[in-house]
Amino acid sequence: MHGDLKSRVDRLMPSLLDDFAELVRIPSISAAGFDASQVRRSAEFTADRFAAAGLKKVTLLETPGAHPAVFGELAAPPGAPTLLLYAHHDVQPPGPADEWDSPAFEPTRRGNRIYGRGTSDDKAGIIMHLGALRAFDGRPPVGIKILIEGEEEVGSTHLGEFLETYESLLAAEVIVIADAGNWATGVPTLTTSLRGLAECVVEVRTLRHAVHSGGFGGALPDALTTLARLLATLHGPDGEVAVPGLVSSDDTMLDMNETELHSQAESVAGLALLGTGSVTSRIWTKPAISILAVDAPPIAEAINQLVPVARAKVSMRVSPGDDPVRALRALQHHLEKHVEWGAEVTVTP
Repeated sequence: MHGDLKSRVDRLMPSLLDDFAELVRIPSISAAGFDASQVRRSAEFTADRFAAAGLKKVTLLETPGAHPAVFGELAAPPGAPTLLLYAHHDVQPPGPADEWDSPAFEPTRRGNRIYGRGTSDDKAGIIMHLGALRAFDGRPPVGIKILIEGEEEVGSTHLGEFLETYESLLAAEVIVIADAGNWATGVPTLTTSLRGLAECVVEVRTLRHAVHSGGFGGALPDALTTLARLLATLHGPDGEVAVPGLVSSDDTMLDMNETELHSQAESVAGLALLGTGSVTSRIWTKPAISILAVDAPPIAEAINQLVPVARAKVSMRVSPGDDPVRALRALQHHLEKHVEWGAEVTVTP
């Protein structure tokens, strides 16, 4: 059976790649300010392909204000479980065009890889589910439901409402999420846990308004220096997260070397790793804190004044098994405790 199924997949691959290319060409950017009709277009294209593969009751699921999701199902054979197959059809904005070697929404093959916005995240996941259905000629040995979300890249804003509204429709024994990576090229992987996410915005204020750096600098701290010193307390000298009370564990079952990590990330030469323990522990099972953005005057607009207020968005990856609400409280307490020089600090989850 395995060899027969593999040969079917090989035969199907050209048509799957054609559908993949057509799907990637749809600029289904779910972020605010982009054409929402393109997200609907990608949902309709996806629904059409799953219906043609044999799924029944294929429809677009909607709630007010949400981008549409795609649903379809096949009844389970007697005694067999039902699998819910998840992927998402929305994508991130492409970013600056001049940073692309080929057009963002024109899938381009270079060697054994296809480049384009959304190719891996997550339109490849849609094609994977579609290919599985086609390989079984629309008659898999288990029941199938699909949920192809349209808002994953904006934080699944309405997913909770979808789950409440369509709870009975989406019920299944197993959920397979096609939105993760393989361990390596040619090595199929089942990911059983991921780190969670807890975020906050921290605001530091030292002055009610800006004052001249020549008249007050050296006696009064500016908000940017104060914020920088506060953010620096989030890590110890070795780069380990310094917020107490977070769940952390060392993973030793599988590991990659530092060279592989630097190669995948394309880090600058000589960059040191943060933290301690195995590489996989640092990226899978231990907490991580990153500063994603800072609100402050841009350099082009800077003048000789002490900045009175500055803000930063702090992102914390939460270890498997930790409670994100409790972890966020720990982060908030750390930031409130470690602000220096009597500055005012406000932490907003």
